[in-house]
Amino acid sequence: MSLFDLQGKTAIVTGAGRGLGEAIAIGLAEAGADVALVTNRTPADKTAARIKELGRKAITIQADVSDRDKLPGIIETTISELGGIDILVNNAGIIRRKPAADHSYEDWQDVIDVNLNSVFVLCQLAGRHMIERGSGKIINIASMLSYQGGITVPGYTSSKHAVAGLTKALANEWASKGLQVNAIAPGYMSTDNTEALRDDPVRSKSILERIPAGRWGTSEDLIGPAVFLASGASDYMNGHILAVDGGWLVR
Repeated sequence: MSLFDLQGKTAIVTGAGRGLGEAIAIGLAEAGADVALVTNRTPADKTAARIKELGRKAITIQADVSDRDKLPGIIETTISELGGIDILVNNAGIIRRKPAADHSYEDWQDVIDVNLNSVFVLCQLAGRHMIERGSGKIINIASMLSYQGGITVPGYTSSKHAVAGLTKALANEWASKGLQVNAIAPGYMSTDNTEALRDDPVRSKSILERIPAGRWGTSEDLIGPAVFLASGASDYMNGHILAVDGGWLVR
């Protein structure tokens, strides 16, 4: 099991105060990594405390990833306080639900700034550091809507298609430099982002009927895939979009 050992590694996880990001951060710490928890509105104190209970280091960085000027500080603080960056998990994301004909430009831009622009800039900044070191793991969080069109979420769908494309583009450039750039595409997960769907009896029923596993995913369902992509077990994987969806795509 040493292939999955993250002892001595340092990770950054954005959107780490709750949901998928919180679970991934704790999972990486359970595998041995120290973690920089990036959060905006949701405090990450409980996540940090849990990581420290595991005997790992945890720091909290308060930053709005939609503000490009804040992003270099995330990288600089992590290197300064934890000694380097081995793993970057771009998890922070938002969704705005409104029919395309009524979807405001402000909503569009907010989603693109968080879901895509921050991912590119953080990949670029962390990537430079990793290239100098000759190794690194970048994990972007894609979506089922990296493959499909969705309903009333044009900005989100566009951003997640772009995240999948960016993942492949960076893998093409950086694989020869010792980096692995991959993505996880979660299925329909029980998180705040899907609350509106789960509260809609018609949509919830139609979604569950298509998932062969017969249930919504949980944050914990992403821990194993994240540890795998962050570890030496995935050293020959690059530019891959790993669907963790209960079988949604094959139905």
